[in-house]
Amino acid sequence: MAESSGAEALSIPLPQPADTQALGRRLAGIVHPGDLIALTGDLGAGKTALARALIGALRDHQGTDASDEEVPSPTFTLVQTYDRQSADGAPLTVWHFDLYRLGDPDEVDELGWEEALAEGLVLVEWPDRLGARLPSTRLDATLVYDQAGTGRVAVLQGGAGWQERIDTLADSDEAQGQTRDGRTG
Repeated sequence: MAESSGAEALSIPLPQPADTQALGRRLAGIVHPGDLIALTGDLGAGKTALARALIGALRDHQGTDASDEEVPSPTFTLVQTYDRQSADGAPLTVWHFDLYRLGDPDEVDELGWEEALAEGLVLVEWPDRLGARLPSTRLDATLVYDQAGTGRVAVLQGGAGWQERIDTLADSDEAQGQTRDGRTG
């Protein structure tokens, strides 16, 4: 989905819900204002769970732990916002969009889309609903069921500005079992 010719995809096994939580924490450490993460996968694949984990891993706007804060799915409201801090302590507004019920890509303008792209971290479930409006400078996080059908696998591939950060995730201490374009990492 990402227009990132030559970019390597990183596959991360998520056999348990705790692994999805851990990936959310890892992603929270590498995001910045202006980033967009496109969350793709079937119903029940874990898109909202990953978004919740990432949002919960970011400190709130006062710098306190926000991991216990409720993070509702924006399925019916289409968008939820959260005032947080990035890993370096900078203010960060997180915009969590769920576009499953979106009828037309231009409807996102009424939801604050341009403002979100300009200043926040944007998490988008069902990004295909945006069509050509989906920026190419995004991180695609595709969640699929594993071969056994009991766990999930997250496949990360990024556009401009993401490859170095994906490499950081691949090189981290929590990288066991990951694969890069079919190679164990």
